[in-house]
Amino acid sequence: MFKKFRFLGLAAALVLVIVLAACGGGDSEEGSDSNSGDSGSSDSGDSSSGVELGESELTIPYVSWAGAIARTPLVKQVLEDVGYTVETTQVDAGSMWTSVANDDASFMTASWLPATHQSYWDQYQDDVEAVGTFVDKAPLAMTVPSYMDVNAIEDLKGNKELGEAVDWTITGIDPGAGVMQSTQEAIETYGLDNWELQSSSEGAMLSELQTKIENEEPIIIPGWKPHWMFAEMDLKMLEDPEEVYGGEGDRIEAIAHTSFKEDSPAAYEVVQRITEDYDTEMENSLLVEINDGGEPADVASQFLEDNPDLLEKWTEGIGE
Repeated sequence: MFKKFRFLGLAAALVLVIVLAACGGGDSEEGSDSNSGDSGSSDSGDSSSGVELGESELTIPYVSWAGAIARTPLVKQVLEDVGYTVETTQVDAGSMWTSVANDDASFMTASWLPATHQSYWDQYQDDVEAVGTFVDKAPLAMTVPSYMDVNAIEDLKGNKELGEAVDWTITGIDPGAGVMQSTQEAIETYGLDNWELQSSSEGAMLSELQTKIENEEPIIIPGWKPHWMFAEMDLKMLEDPEEVYGGEGDRIEAIAHTSFKEDSPAAYEVVQRITEDYDTEMENSLLVEINDGGEPADVASQFLEDNPDLLEKWTEGIGE
């Protein structure tokens, strides 16, 4: 009887040892998986490609201006090709600068300096930096159809016939745009006392411009290049001897928060590479396709498909 109980005791002990061993083995295996997962899921890099992404979720704020609508999807798709998750957000100019300066957004693709966005630069220059230049010279000016008999901003001063024909109105875009601030300054600088700047949107302004040209009627707008309207319509920029609009033109730049290079080093390098090749000709080709009815994202995708050498140049060896 005693032997029977001793056998049962030994058997129970053996079972307990096996169970403990199994549990111990399971804990060890789980710990191994966890360590392996931790080492492979860090935000500091993409383990599949070897690219050091850093912060991999990026936000690009942009304004609904033709150039920004064209170039932003292109930059987004190249960054996604490297491994980033990119969200683009349409905002006004002030919000675009504020979000980047506060590090709520990664970078912008639509800075116009030194003239158009000077007030924003003065306010935020300690918190932001230029990553690269998309367009070296982007001129801005009051713009009219070529058939109109005015050639300089000062020709508007006291021009009763023209003033009454357009109701003393300069047809503008969104009020937060730098070109609107420059136009208001031009009204004051050139003493255009009876003239008023009317806010709307770029789309509304362009619609009004096309209608007026179809009827060969006068209209005055704030214009800028590059823009498809200069390719599709016969326009002229009015002379601006006081250089209120910045003379030969602004630089269109990618502006980022000062931490962007450290936070997302591969993205910083990609944007730099894109800006080295991007120019007015490239932007105009995108703008024309969009104006012909192409969706901006589709136009950008087609451009990259048609130019694989550029995509490779912008992404090859990133982070190495």
